[in-house]
Amino acid sequence: MNQSSLLLIIFIKNPVKGKVKTRLAKEIGADKALEVYQDLLNHTHSITQNLPFNKDLYYSERVDENDLWSSADYQKKVQQGEELGSKMSNAFNAGFKEGKSPICIIGSDCFELSEDILLDAFEKLKDFDFVIGPARDGGYYLLGMNEHSPSLFNDKLYSTSKVCEEAIHEIKKLGKSYFLLPKLSDIDTLKDLNHQKYIFKK
Repeated sequence: MNQSSLLLIIFIKNPVKGKVKTRLAKEIGADKALEVYQDLLNHTHSITQNLPFNKDLYYSERVDENDLWSSADYQKKVQQGEELGSKMSNAFNAGFKEGKSPICIIGSDCFELSEDILLDAFEKLKDFDFVIGPARDGGYYLLGMNEHSPSLFNDKLYSTSKVCEEAIHEIKKLGKSYFLLPKLSDIDTLKDLNHQKYIFKK
């Protein structure tokens, strides 16, 4: 596997009060929800900045040139599409068109995600067509593939507990192989925070 062709896509939201972690904000308030999201961004940055492959950072609304993400380490872009599925599909398609492969995508919602898990995901793509990081809520925190497969994104709802299950179903329909990474928790609710013993800064 040629290290120079590996690509990690990172989807983040611009950290704006009232626009991030909205489900969590209903339980703990918009200020604290923004604080949690900032911590999630810091964690995602810390586990990706030293990875030995290409990194495309996709913002939800606009590129921020003066944040913790260095333009020397991350190619900064804006998500393109009407909903999450099309945005992810478009990002994968752009990467493959640039000659990158394999490609993995992650979000910025998982304190349990580690540099080792990300390295293992790319390692598994040497032997499998797809790699999936299942989340405990039924979604996934990572998806990786060796070629663009739009059927995994077309007409999919991303706020249900069947997202990961449906992705596996599509992979099986394609007759392709897949590997499942450890199941981790995304942070969407106060219950998720309590599960990970998150402590608010004073």
